[in-house]
Amino acid sequence: MTSWFVYMIKVDDGSYYTGISTDPQRRFIEHKTQKKGAKFFRGRSPEKIVYCEGEHDRSSASIREAVIKKLSRKEKQKLISGSSVSTRQLMAGFSDLLSEQQHRGPG
Repeated sequence: MTSWFVYMIKVDDGSYYTGISTDPQRRFIEHKTQKKGAKFFRGRSPEKIVYCEGEHDRSSASIREAVIKKLSRKEKQKLISGSSVSTRQLMAGFSDLLSEQQHRGPG
């Protein structure tokens, strides 16, 4: 069974975007490059993944996403500040991956 992740991205306007994916790093790049990115990012730019949780199936990830989207900004910030080691591990080396993707350009 495929593992799904719920993630939050900090946006250049200070807002947070919440989504689900089997590969949050790939999805972030899609949002960043506008390649298959969410319409939410038209006129906005994603800065970084600030929260990620895994071990979901598709259904539980969608439910968790809906719950997080209903949180207030303050509640989202609390969730982010309590972020687990797994989020930091997920982000390890991510800057290199993004940099490599940007140097290649749209493809």
